[in-house]
Amino acid sequence: MITLDTDRINSFLGESAPGEPNRETVLRAHAQLKSGSGPGSSFLGWRDLLLDPNDALLEDIVSTAARVRQNADVLVCVGIGGSYLGARAVISALTPYLEESDEKTEILFAGHHMSGAYMQELLAYLEGKSVFVNVISKSGTTLEPALAFRFLRDWLERNFEDADDRVIVTTDPEKGALNALRSDHPYKKYVIPPDVGGRFSVLTPVGLLPIAVAGVDIRSLFYGARAMCTDLEAVSTDGYHPALAYAELRSRLYARGYTIEALAVFEPKLSDFAGWWQQLYGESEGKDKKGIFPVGVQYSTDLHSLGQYMQDGRRQLLETFLMVRLDKSTIRVAKDSDNLDGLNYLAGKAYSEINLRAYEGTSEAHEDGGLPNMTIWLDQLTPAAIGELIYFFEHAVAVSGYLLGVNPFDQPGVEAYKKAMFRLLGRPE
Repeated sequence: MITLDTDRINSFLGESAPGEPNRETVLRAHAQLKSGSGPGSSFLGWRDLLLDPNDALLEDIVSTAARVRQNADVLVCVGIGGSYLGARAVISALTPYLEESDEKTEILFAGHHMSGAYMQELLAYLEGKSVFVNVISKSGTTLEPALAFRFLRDWLERNFEDADDRVIVTTDPEKGALNALRSDHPYKKYVIPPDVGGRFSVLTPVGLLPIAVAGVDIRSLFYGARAMCTDLEAVSTDGYHPALAYAELRSRLYARGYTIEALAVFEPKLSDFAGWWQQLYGESEGKDKKGIFPVGVQYSTDLHSLGQYMQDGRRQLLETFLMVRLDKSTIRVAKDSDNLDGLNYLAGKAYSEINLRAYEGTSEAHEDGGLPNMTIWLDQLTPAAIGELIYFFEHAVAVSGYLLGVNPFDQPGVEAYKKAMFRLLGRPE
């Protein structure tokens, strides 16, 4: 269950100003999304796949993941943007910090930058290991993943007689370079639904395969998201929902000049989730010179680098804390006879309680400093809870985009840097 605590944001809002988003306009945007009548309605497959689950596909992914886990020391996932951020976010949130196991397949990521040093070290690290590669790209020609896959495919073919059995492509149903490559190489293939954009693709084979290889229960993840989706489907003009309230509050603050949103986590397992959220909101809202700039921060770590600015800097910030109620850790502070560090006042307290008090103090201090903040609470870190959270943010960003008056499902600005880069690289037209 996801709840939204708005106690430290209400004092910055009061009554809605004329022209400012309110519950009525939010519900209209929500209705547009449900009916498919808003901008970008041809890219609502991320909802449709939850409303009409393909259990056979889930089982096939589970089966493929089991084969990879049985035969691979390492799975290298090749992709950029939504082709890797969602998988990395879920894997980080739901797997141990440190785990030694002969049965575990290590998940590594490539193709999300162009560091020659990284690729050289990666290929050296893979020597002597059993390696599988999952390349994720609709076109197969996006520079970063295509370049990485060229190196990895060459390495596989030099090192394994069964190289074709070690490559899994996740791509367009019919078009693109990876489909052309499959005419000579019978790679296992999964389809990226044409009506699902990259940043919404974590619950398709794009994210589900690497997540399953990491040992996460993708059925629970998927059906957690479905539960959130059906809850929101049931909301009509006489109801409301925390995801809609989140969209409303951040939109109202934006109308009042709060143009930067920090998603702050106190659990490091959620840092990569904040990275996924950052792409989801940045690409969905940042158009037509509009939108809230999203940035993920890790507390209490970043309180020692950004804390001064958050407390006393320009008041254009809003803050959303993403918190977990139940911490399964049992470690407590022991009393020390010398007490040289002065921490005996914490003796007997759980580490998790100390972290919770740090959150409470930060939230209070930031409100006092003029920084509106709200908190999204998860009961615990489970596959179902993370699935719920994924859909919570996806639905909320679609509604937020409609409130802004933009199409939340395209990303025309992404092409600008590519055109300049390709010109400088001498790519043929």
